[in-house]
Amino acid sequence: MGALSIWHILVVAVLVVLLFGRGKISELMGDVAKGIRSFRKGLSDEEPGEPARKSLPQEATPAEKPTANERTNA
Repeated sequence: MGALSIWHILVVAVLVVLLFGRGKISELMGDVAKGIRSFRKGLSDEEPGEPARKSLPQEATPAEKPTANERTNA
């Protein structure tokens, strides 16, 4: 009763084509393809010698951290 049949899918497809038209749908799919291509290009642009993630800066040593007195004066 709640399952989608082929007729449900065909009716929805016809309505989508009638609302948006073939040109708009193909234009949209072309934009999606361009986005996927640019994403893949961005992934392949990474240099093989570089690590995938940049390391975070190390925490300051206790001598470099401001003291409570310096924080109130600043």
